[in-house]
Amino acid sequence: MTIKLDLPKAKFAGLLGSLLLSFSVSLPTFADQLWKTPLIPVTQDFKLPNGLRVVISEDHSVPVAALAIVYDVGARNEVKGHSGFAHLFEHMMFEGSENVGKTEHFKYVEAAGGLLNASTHPDFTNYFEKLPSNQIELALWLESDRMRSLKVTPENLENQLQTVKEEKRSRIDNQPYMPAAMQLEEKIFDNWSNQHPVIGYFEDLEASSIKDVKDFFKTYYAPNNATMAIVGDIDPKQVHEWVDKYFASIPAQPHPAAVDVSEPKQTTKKYLKVDDPHAQMPALWVSWKAPAKREGDYYTLGVIEKLLGTGESSRLYQSMVKGKQIALRADASYEERRGPGAFEAFVIYKPGTTSDDARKILWTELDKLKSEPVTAIELEKAKNQIMRQMFASSSSTSLQRSLTRAELLAEYTSFYGDPSLLDKDLQAYMNVSADDIQRVAKQIFTEEGSTVLDVFPTADKKKLSHG
Repeated sequence: MTIKLDLPKAKFAGLLGSLLLSFSVSLPTFADQLWKTPLIPVTQDFKLPNGLRVVISEDHSVPVAALAIVYDVGARNEVKGHSGFAHLFEHMMFEGSENVGKTEHFKYVEAAGGLLNASTHPDFTNYFEKLPSNQIELALWLESDRMRSLKVTPENLENQLQTVKEEKRSRIDNQPYMPAAMQLEEKIFDNWSNQHPVIGYFEDLEASSIKDVKDFFKTYYAPNNATMAIVGDIDPKQVHEWVDKYFASIPAQPHPAAVDVSEPKQTTKKYLKVDDPHAQMPALWVSWKAPAKREGDYYTLGVIEKLLGTGESSRLYQSMVKGKQIALRADASYEERRGPGAFEAFVIYKPGTTSDDARKILWTELDKLKSEPVTAIELEKAKNQIMRQMFASSSSTSLQRSLTRAELLAEYTSFYGDPSLLDKDLQAYMNVSADDIQRVAKQIFTEEGSTVLDVFPTADKKKLSHG
């Protein structure tokens, strides 16, 4: 099947998403068209004298605009005794600045018909606003005001310390399998920069001081440690002028020291058992250290993730949930970082099944990847799932969304200095072969390189049945 795609970018994305939802598409045909123009055309790419990198992508298909700003700081930049600081600081950034009162950042954006949020990761922190396009100057002013003059007070710090501690209790400590997931991360990695949780430890959070917060802000929330992308129905010349107006006078700071995130090769199997009072069913993780984003066999593992764990047609679901019916859930995930990541298989299995039983079935599926070439149809389906994730309108990470495009531009520019690498990444996924799948499965999925975590429920079932 041959499809001619001489369409504007937004219409092309919509057509591709619809086609991927409806039937299997010939990937080489689409690839021929995809590589002809950038997935996210860059209208302007410049750096202010203070080091702030700015990327602009003009798109007049809908009257909205999105701003995303990435600060090159995450959990890996923390030092022992100060875990959770990057995440705490994400909260502090909404506590007000010189011209914006506490929580008013939300009020300004929402009153203008927009939305906003932020998130902290092992290797970066990001903030975003999406607004009607005639309100994008508001987002620039808000972001510049808190970059320039965040309000750091003992009251604000104490308030957000309590907020983060409550978040940890409600979202992690009191949720089934979540404390075990944190312990798994600590077990997989050997380097503290990689293994400690993003949300941090209570004792470290409680030891935070005003000086710590001010030093952190000065070091990491400087324009030369930030990258901003603006995408949508905008006038690039006018936006450039606004960026100069609001950000150019913010002083640069000495660049933060580089972080060593290297990991030794694992040569001995690791094991951990966790009792979980909130779990109703036993569960199992088997995990391996994996390549950093865009390095080594990163792309092949991304395709393997789809083969093993995405959707009801995936191998683990078909084998463990539908076929042998020993599990309620069976999937795989690849935690992608700029430093070493982790590939994990997760199974919640039924009473009457043992952890050994579940592991044997899991290893059978992994061994099939090593010994039997994946079929052309299954490989194309996995690649279609990657394409659908990037283009289908129903996907939360679709390139049809201006916010997705802004976030990707900011991330690729911040991490690798080149916003066009997204195109090369998609091409690399499409080039993964059946031979690559076998080779990488043999290399990664070894017993000696695995970390196994068993979760056993310890809850009083009678108490649980009564709430």
